[in-house]
Amino acid sequence: MAHKKTAAPITPPITGYSATAKEALQESTAQVQEIHDAIAATTFGIFNHMPGIGNSTQLIQQAHNAMTDSMYAAFHQAGGDLLEITGNMEKQSNTIDPAQQLPGQLVSNLRSALNGAFGEHLAKANHLLAIPMGIYRDDRLIPLTPQALSMAWPQNTNRLGIFIHGLVCNEHCWEAAPNAVDIPRRLEAEAGYTALTLRYNTALPIVENGARLALLLDELLSVWPYPVQELIIIGHSMGGLLARSAFEQSKTTEFNWPALTRMIICLGSPNLGSSIEQLGQLSSTALRLAGMSKPHANIATPGNLDLLDEHKDTDLPRPRPPDIAWRFIGGSLTDDPDNPLGELFGDGLISLASATPHELSGNIESVRLGAVNHMGLLSEPRVYAQIIAWLKR
Repeated sequence: MAHKKTAAPITPPITGYSATAKEALQESTAQVQEIHDAIAATTFGIFNHMPGIGNSTQLIQQAHNAMTDSMYAAFHQAGGDLLEITGNMEKQSNTIDPAQQLPGQLVSNLRSALNGAFGEHLAKANHLLAIPMGIYRDDRLIPLTPQALSMAWPQNTNRLGIFIHGLVCNEHCWEAAPNAVDIPRRLEAEAGYTALTLRYNTALPIVENGARLALLLDELLSVWPYPVQELIIIGHSMGGLLARSAFEQSKTTEFNWPALTRMIICLGSPNLGSSIEQLGQLSSTALRLAGMSKPHANIATPGNLDLLDEHKDTDLPRPRPPDIAWRFIGGSLTDDPDNPLGELFGDGLISLASATPHELSGNIESVRLGAVNHMGLLSEPRVYAQIIAWLKR
């Protein structure tokens, strides 16, 4: 059996939010221009081969290229200059403290959205805005030490519940709206679990995030103030896939957390591929045939949407051992989840067939709920009631 890998040394992060935004803006502008140029080249290429208008088309194409090149160059420069000025103001006012996390839900949500779009680039550049995977509370990354964990959760128990958000989200997504249920808090109050919420960079490949999660869970259990007797994992959307990936990778590595894991619950997870992913694959094929695959690959098929390939790489659909209970909840926009339209459209993002897979074996159960959308699964009273029913068995 392979041994766990140790994390590589981390270099000091690059600071300055305006500098990061400038780089992201200019990179985005370059990618949009690449797509624009590819589409224009294909269109003009068709007209260039038409008898009688080819020469005129070439003149129009030259004028078009000169105009668009100037436009994108101006936008690239103007946006960069504006953010450069802002960056200089940051340095002069000395308002950025690289040792602190970004406070506040609004800023955290913006940071999560930025990571969802540019997270892989931010991580490679080791920018301060790149989200490190970890356990967060009150918008702070909690160090994995007994002292820090005891201070953050003074009423901690020996039963843990790990909550994992989905794409471009963070732990705030579990906070309930009026007339809904805060599932982590209710689980603490009524079932005796200490609820911990994970935050991570959702743009990184699922296999990479799954490997990081497997390491983090083992480290967490080794430093938790009480000997952990039971662990449950609840993942929404991509979060469920991370749990599956971490578990698969634990099969070939010496980890302790799977033996303590009682149940893994996936809420609206695209176990068979999401509609977004399928759309991305269809678009990629179409643009590749049209000669536009290079620029498109930078935007439409990032690692966070490449779910089917991740499943193939890690063999996620393999049968699970019977000692871990796997539970799946899928939502339907129709009142009746058995309605053909409900089956087709699912929760508006993930189909019921994908969210409640039938190809798995072992201790597997699936539930379908009507009249709930994808994000509604996070705080749906029926979801919480089903989780409690499963845990009481």
